[in-house]
Amino acid sequence: MDAVKMKNIIKKFGEVVANDKVDLSVKKGEIHSILGENGAGKSTLMKILFGLYTRDNGEIYINEKKVDINSPSTAINLGIGMIHQHFMLVNRLSVTENIIAGQEPIVNNIFINKKAARKDVKDLAERYNFKINPKAKIEDLSVGEQQRVEILKALYRDAEILILDEPTAVLTPQEVEEFFEVLNTLKEAGKTIIFITHKLEETMEISDNITILRDGKKIADLKTEETDSNELARMMVGHEIDFSVDKKEMQSGKDVLGLEGINAYNERSFLNLKNINFKVGEGEILGVAGVEGNGQLELEEIIMGLMNFESGKIYFKDKDISHYSTSKRRQLGIAHIPSDRLKRGMIKGFNLGENIILGSEWQKPFAENGILNKDRIFKYSDKIIKDFDIRTTGSRSSASDLSGGNQQKLVLGRELSREPELLVVAQPTRGVDVGAREFIHDLLLEMRSEGKAILLISSELDEITKLSDRILVLYEGKIVANDKADKFTREELGLLMAGHEGEDIDEKQSTK
Repeated sequence: MDAVKMKNIIKKFGEVVANDKVDLSVKKGEIHSILGENGAGKSTLMKILFGLYTRDNGEIYINEKKVDINSPSTAINLGIGMIHQHFMLVNRLSVTENIIAGQEPIVNNIFINKKAARKDVKDLAERYNFKINPKAKIEDLSVGEQQRVEILKALYRDAEILILDEPTAVLTPQEVEEFFEVLNTLKEAGKTIIFITHKLEETMEISDNITILRDGKKIADLKTEETDSNELARMMVGHEIDFSVDKKEMQSGKDVLGLEGINAYNERSFLNLKNINFKVGEGEILGVAGVEGNGQLELEEIIMGLMNFESGKIYFKDKDISHYSTSKRRQLGIAHIPSDRLKRGMIKGFNLGENIILGSEWQKPFAENGILNKDRIFKYSDKIIKDFDIRTTGSRSSASDLSGGNQQKLVLGRELSREPELLVVAQPTRGVDVGAREFIHDLLLEMRSEGKAILLISSELDEITKLSDRILVLYEGKIVANDKADKFTREELGLLMAGHEGEDIDEKQSTK
């Protein structure tokens, strides 16, 4: 029996066809993976299923009954729940308060029955073997535990069909294993799970069936047991993908970036950076590993002059730049690929040409006597678009029309074309497809071979281990490890990211 069937789904945004006559069938009680490049239409399709978007054409069936889903509340009433990549939780409230919000048990038409609510949440968690304290505050939970709260929110509303959007993006390897156990428990309980991910290995491990989308069209339906990662990648992008990384041995040269005794407090996240010391040399990639929220954002912003710090010094090629502005640091030869490209890397309402010259807009050859030379801007931008394979209709099109991967290429193109000496690169492949990821990795290795110093901040462990010459691990604002990349196993890095150190790691591994 099909829990979900979508027939001939068409969705357009202006002249862009996001879904082009897409069919999808998901069997009841299975884990079904939706794969595709950025801009392939997979998120659009799922937002139509959850009522966030209205389809232009097509039919939807839930449990073989034709339905019209025009809002999330309609979807929820039909037993559909969606867990977004960025959690919708209130940090200062408890687990129970977050889960029951909007559906609180009421006594005498006035008061919330907190005792009954906690019992309901406790019983629900135990039913699915979720280890969650109903009284705990969200801000005190790990990322993996917060994700379980999101799932419990959907289950509390009687969801039988769960849509998961990039669910492992913020988890450590150990948390991913635990999360997959959760999914299998839900599957055994008869729940239907739709899993959106760009991680091929995870798709192969957890899914029963796979649907591949490309350019808004369905390319294939596959049984997981009858395919492999290479075939999936080829179908996603339309050509063979080389997963190997050609990283030549190099000796790092003179120090380009140095941090000495950096201490800082972030009032937004309540996180302290404590005594941060490290250096990055010419022709070296220093990878910063850690679960998001452990100081990576603060480190990125301090280096770029976007956040103040309490004590310590920052050096660029023996020059103390601790009090330099962001623009002055960029003029020295520091490029920045921000973790949040929409907040720090581009302006969606601007066209591509305007975005590509950001930071240089009043300099020659783009401007003279305070007047922009649009011909030169668009000519230069067209070259960047071609060199960095940005898929677009041209420099005059809006940046908001680009897919996530092409937005990232735009930021990379702007920053790398200025021939920097230091690259501060944060989450460079977040939300991008396998083809764009290969392109970005090759670019970073090319910059390394040219002698550039690269600080790579990433929550993707595979990315860190493949590209880095050295790795440091951040946990709760402290560096808990810093050594050559080949000194760490994947499991050791995962444990360090979760806060285990030294003998603690040895003891955990000896018990396996």
